[in-house]
Amino acid sequence: MDDDISTSAEAAEAYAIPRVREVHADPNAANRIPTMPECMKQPLGAKSPAHWAYERLILYIRNFEEQLDPEQEVALGFAAGDAGLLRIEGLGYFDPDIVTFYGTDASGATTQLIQHVGQLNVMLRPLPKPGGGAPATRIGFRLAAELEPGNQE
Repeated sequence: MDDDISTSAEAAEAYAIPRVREVHADPNAANRIPTMPECMKQPLGAKSPAHWAYERLILYIRNFEEQLDPEQEVALGFAAGDAGLLRIEGLGYFDPDIVTFYGTDASGATTQLIQHVGQLNVMLRPLPKPGGGAPATRIGFRLAAELEPGNQE
């Protein structure tokens, strides 16, 4: 039993502030999300479910990209059907409960996935970058800049 004593208000606030926890099979593996930006350390009720999903997706995408080699980019694998992969080129949300992924599919066709946060099921996968000498695009790092102080809406 925990010996800490807190008021009911402190307990409610502690419950409502988002936390992140990861456990990996390899005990020496580093957490994929080592720290949460300050803008994400506020009580859950301060943002819509879509806004929370958007910010957490940004962290997951950025951290997934950190594991990729220079010839790979992040793509989203669809969980149902034969829709294939979407090369993630943008991410957005529409309050209170919609998250949208923008990108291109394997044939190069413009693709958009509109997802309700209650149905959110995202699989991130590496995809070879398009031909040419340009470096791989790292959308997660561009998105994460929005989470820095002074860059939020």
